Amino acid sequence: MRKIAYFDCYSGISGDMVIGSLLDAGLSMRALSRDLGRLKIKGYALKSARVRREGIVGTKFDCIASHHGHSHRPLKEILKIIERSSLNARVKHFAKDIFTAIGNAEAKVHGIDPKKGINLHELGDIDSIVDIVGASIAIDSLGIDEVYASKITTGRGQVMSRHGMLPVPAPAALELLKGIPVRMSNIEEELVTPTGAGILKTLSKGFGQMPEMTISSIGYGAGSKEIEGMPNLLRVAIGEKAEPFKEDKVAVIETNIDDMSPQGFEYLFERLFKEGALDVYTSVIYMKKSRPGFKLTVIARPSDSAKMSSVIFKETPTIGIRFREESRHILDRRFVKARTSYGIVKVKVSSGPGEILTVSPEHEDCVRIAREKKVPLKIVYEAAKSAVKV
Repeated sequence: MRKIAYFDCYSGISGDMVIGSLLDAGLSMRALSRDLGRLKIKGYALKSARVRREGIVGTKFDCIASHHGHSHRPLKEILKIIERSSLNARVKHFAKDIFTAIGNAEAKVHGIDPKKGINLHELGDIDSIVDIVGASIAIDSLGIDEVYASKITTGRGQVMSRHGMLPVPAPAALELLKGIPVRMSNIEEELVTPTGAGILKTLSKGFGQMPEMTISSIGYGAGSKEIEGMPNLLRVAIGEKAEPFKEDKVAVIETNIDDMSPQGFEYLFERLFKEGALDVYTSVIYMKKSRPGFKLTVIARPSDSAKMSSVIFKETPTIGIRFREESRHILDRRFVKARTSYGIVKVKVSSGPGEILTVSPEHEDCVRIAREKKVPLKIVYEAAKSAVKV
């Protein structure tokens, strides 16, 4: 199982809302504060409080700077601060990637050559650094393997920035939202900040409906403002995602045969299976001049391709063999002994992620018992399947 977090952005997203939601879902404020101290930067205090937004309670996270005014830290300086810290490699990787994505978006909308250096005005402020690094710490501390998100609800109108009045979503935020499904609401507020958009753009593996998962915790991160008619909260659901089916590679080996007696295929199949073939079958085909023929297909491990070809060349008149490598999904398989009122039957049990998918009694066992007990074969089959404890 993989631990995942799904962010429901029905009221937008910002960096402090991300941290607030993860605190609400179980992140330790003490651990967050301790790890942020590894940045070796000063001049701020952390605060969290339970607040109510339109009848729903969530956690409001704040980074309170000791001094006011905008910082003008170049992106390179911020990346150096992160790299020189004693944070673990995964947190550093997340944080640097988020800042780089935001920096590239800022450079794009302001027409700056990234190679000449990028100053991250508001995003160079200490609270933005804490939000981005803090979100990275939170994802790592909670052991989250994958992040997913809903489509993102944005506001409209205008917002004041260092560059004057800007449209909502802010240009950098909108640039970061490229390729992400969004829905513009009628709310004249900045619901999506560049920090929030940068976090999801970088960390989320997909956007849309919640993946199939078993939810273990839920958190609500509160935005700064009360919005009439809508709870200004970011919701996160954390839980276990069912593992995908196992996958491996097989060689598919084929040849067309039109001048071989069908009786010869039984011996050919026997030889191929003895050499390790996973499956062998024929299909009726029509060849040139409408001659009937057979297409022989062998499925084998890629390392056995040459061995399968050798058997085919020796046992058939073909002079050419096609082969390719394909992926396949496979189930876990185990054999159990089913005790029935008629006798013991060997049964193959196949399972996928978290569930039993097939129960297959061995045909030879069922036939033998049906003959010995003089009962219908299908009765033995059903008895064997019912006797398996799944």
